[in-house]
Amino acid sequence: MEKKSRREFLSKFGATVGALTIGKDIMNTFPFPDLLQKESRVAPTSGEPQSRKVDFRYAPKNWQSTYCFPDDPFKSLVGKNGELLYGHQGIGKDEKVFPHIVSFGLKGKEALTYIEQKLESPSIPIITTKLEGGDVIVQLTTFATNNSDEGRVDNVLVEIIPKDSDKVQCSPEIIIKSESKFIKTNEDDDYSIIEIETDTRKIFMVVDAAGEFRSDGDINRLQLKSATTAKEKSIKFFVRFPQEGQGYDKIEDGLEEPEDMLTEARAFWKRWKPTGGKVGWKLTESYNDFLVSSIRNIVQAREIKDGKNVFQVGPTVYRGLWIVDGNFLLEAARYLGYDKEAQEGLKSIWDRQDDNGLFTAGAGEAHWKDTAVAVYALVRQAELSQNWDYFNEMYTDAHKAIMALKELRDKAIDDGSANGKYKLLPRGYGDSGIGGICEEYTNTLWALVGTNALYEVSRRFRLPRWQEIRDFYGELRPSFFNSVNQELRKHPNGFSYLPMLMKSDPKWLESDINKQPKPQAAQIYLSHAIYPGLLFTKDDKLVRGHIELMKSIVKEDIPIETGWLANDALWPYNAAIVAQVFLWLGEQDLARKTFIGFLNHASPLYTWREEQSLQDADVFNFIGDMPHNWASAECIRFLRHMMILEDAKDLHLFKGIGLPELENGKELSLSYSPTRWGKVSVTLEPIDKLTWRTRFKREDFDEKAYSQLDWIKLPRKLAGVYNFNGIKGVKIGREVDQVLVKPEFTEWECEWKAWSKG
Repeated sequence: MEKKSRREFLSKFGATVGALTIGKDIMNTFPFPDLLQKESRVAPTSGEPQSRKVDFRYAPKNWQSTYCFPDDPFKSLVGKNGELLYGHQGIGKDEKVFPHIVSFGLKGKEALTYIEQKLESPSIPIITTKLEGGDVIVQLTTFATNNSDEGRVDNVLVEIIPKDSDKVQCSPEIIIKSESKFIKTNEDDDYSIIEIETDTRKIFMVVDAAGEFRSDGDINRLQLKSATTAKEKSIKFFVRFPQEGQGYDKIEDGLEEPEDMLTEARAFWKRWKPTGGKVGWKLTESYNDFLVSSIRNIVQAREIKDGKNVFQVGPTVYRGLWIVDGNFLLEAARYLGYDKEAQEGLKSIWDRQDDNGLFTAGAGEAHWKDTAVAVYALVRQAELSQNWDYFNEMYTDAHKAIMALKELRDKAIDDGSANGKYKLLPRGYGDSGIGGICEEYTNTLWALVGTNALYEVSRRFRLPRWQEIRDFYGELRPSFFNSVNQELRKHPNGFSYLPMLMKSDPKWLESDINKQPKPQAAQIYLSHAIYPGLLFTKDDKLVRGHIELMKSIVKEDIPIETGWLANDALWPYNAAIVAQVFLWLGEQDLARKTFIGFLNHASPLYTWREEQSLQDADVFNFIGDMPHNWASAECIRFLRHMMILEDAKDLHLFKGIGLPELENGKELSLSYSPTRWGKVSVTLEPIDKLTWRTRFKREDFDEKAYSQLDWIKLPRKLAGVYNFNGIKGVKIGREVDQVLVKPEFTEWECEWKAWSKG
């Protein structure tokens, strides 16, 4: 893979979104109905404010969605206005540029304008787009097929319907915007074949209608015959795009059977199961829609390379392996029961280790954190699988990786940099808003997380040379904390916080404040160090400062300007990561509000862009891939941690469950969910209007192999209303706001009850 940093290939984000615009009103969003407000069966109420509804109020001004199959090498994309986006050249190229854009229009009329776009269901990526064309509605149904007789094909069913009148005369056309040369190669009156001239000619598009084809510069038009659309008989035509270079004879039969092709695509997705093995999820309707769509987005972007599953971040500029992103994608995969695929993804990461012990992926060589994250992923995947065979096989290499980080640290001590002075990892690439090789903290933070994870395991198992890992961690941790005393900054709001870019960086001296680094840039890595890294106690000054900093920059319900787009913009899935920090801290309401804010930045098709402008920005801009599957992974991770969250020595249940999650009075459950202490199944189900019951089971674990588990912890007052009302056959302990169950009790039931309706 070509090695480029994100900063290198996101350096063009001064451009606008014109490359994707085909309708004059593409900047408008469609107000979808509220998906959270349901009639409540729960009698009690409290002073807790209801969650913000999910209505996609902050959706990007334009979007793109995948409709291909799982592990599909053809990452087909459709835009907001139903335009098909083809030929993106991948890593290192402009995310806004697609060599071929296919759109639909009407001759002699203005460009069609957006009405709505939707999925057939979260699990079925058959995408329907409705566009307005004056006195008609144009409906596009986009889907993929992979019939064994004809191979992989993209398809669009087009229907033109009168808006008000009984009959309307119109002239449909298909527009291909491209610098490539296209030619119509048949004279038949029943269909049209359009070929593209590349190194060799091949079919680009086939339509089941005759038409006149002409080119004008980079605009190619297939003008279909004028026809009358009526309420009793609309205009319909079928467009097919063979993806494997198939000849017309291969796809001819399917061209004559559009409804059969659609039925076949639907049948595939109805058979598809979002989770694997014994794993099961049951959530509220809105959360479940996001869960299923996130899973589907991930498997659509995934790809088989060298015989192994690679969890790719996206279908265009991130169609590759990033190790930080990949770690969280693999954790989400385990939460879904994709054990085989996650293991293959882990091996794909470890294929990246070089002879020196370091890892390099999409973010470049000075992204030292990749090495630490790879080690952390090795440990975490062994914990979740409860199988240490691959870890044991790779332990020598993991030790080598940590010693490579130590060697980097040692060489930097006398290099004259602030990192060297503090005895931290050397100057490196910060990423996430910190560009170039500079004096920064992000790589050191992840080095601490990865080294600590390996140290804990190697010490527990008394693995060879574990003391060397301990000693490095024992040196790096105090060095970090000593540096913090000099690098903390005072915020105008009165709290102290730690920027990820050190004071010595000359960018802080820019006279133009808009060119100075944002204090919140790259704080995602401090979030990681807090949770799941668990480097700090909950009352640590760094944790307090980080939280206050995040709270101070909230717009559109989430922290803004935390990444590359530093002015009037936001990074949606950073919010989901911060929300999990809030969960770990016990800030349930803040976690929920932030997570709902994250959901509301998705498109109505449940996908996220990496970064985008605020809604009221003068010019809408964006960077990064879409669907962005680190965002999909963080959606899955938050929903899991809302129900089951692992602390250093405790297993927490229902830390994110409040009245908004219970208001529809339906069961919530996770089945066979992997944790470092075995597979956990837990349900929360209503018995009556005043009572909820939990069933808990922990199984398939090796007590000799896992780290210490002190307690299973539950809230004493569920959702602030339902009081803990006893547990069968189990002795419990109590804290101020929690019930404590000893881990030797692996299966039990308990109950919560509201004593009054007040």
